[in-house]
Amino acid sequence: MLEFRPLERLPLTTERLLLRPFSEADAADLHAYRSLDAVARYLLEDAWDQERTAEKLEQRRQQADLRTGKLALACEYQGRVVGDLSLWFTDDTRLSAEIGWVFHPEVAGKGLATEAVQAALGLAFEGYALHRVAAQMDARNLASARLCERVGMQREAHLRQNWWHRGEWTDTLIYAVLASDPEAPAPVT
Repeated sequence: MLEFRPLERLPLTTERLLLRPFSEADAADLHAYRSLDAVARYLLEDAWDQERTAEKLEQRRQQADLRTGKLALACEYQGRVVGDLSLWFTDDTRLSAEIGWVFHPEVAGKGLATEAVQAALGLAFEGYALHRVAAQMDARNLASARLCERVGMQREAHLRQNWWHRGEWTDTLIYAVLASDPEAPAPVT
């Protein structure tokens, strides 16, 4: 096990992003994209209203260290939050986790989500000494599937019509990467 204190590594700085715990000041930025129906399309919950944004922001502010069960990070670009990502444990060993992300459509195609996810995976493997990180998504979410492939995750499953969502059966894709995979992202310093 690595001798490491992840909180000493936060915030994470990439070439263009600052990945950091959420603060009260993030409400407007978070609401700007989480309130869009286009963003919520493939998510398990509907677009957020102001009340839901406040509630979810407070939850995320409490999720500043994966050791407590879940890590939520604001992805700041040019002084504003343009996305968020989360890591949470998926088993009792605390060696496997799932990752999820949401980004403002305004920054689509700029590589910011790739940059953020690579940094988060580096923290997961180096900082928290995880063995495996997976991502599950609606199979129609091709942008997220391509992102998984760009960061070295391998497609492990395509579950057909396994989820009843918004009045229809949907498929789920599962991607994962192991710490031992040659494609596993290196930690960000």
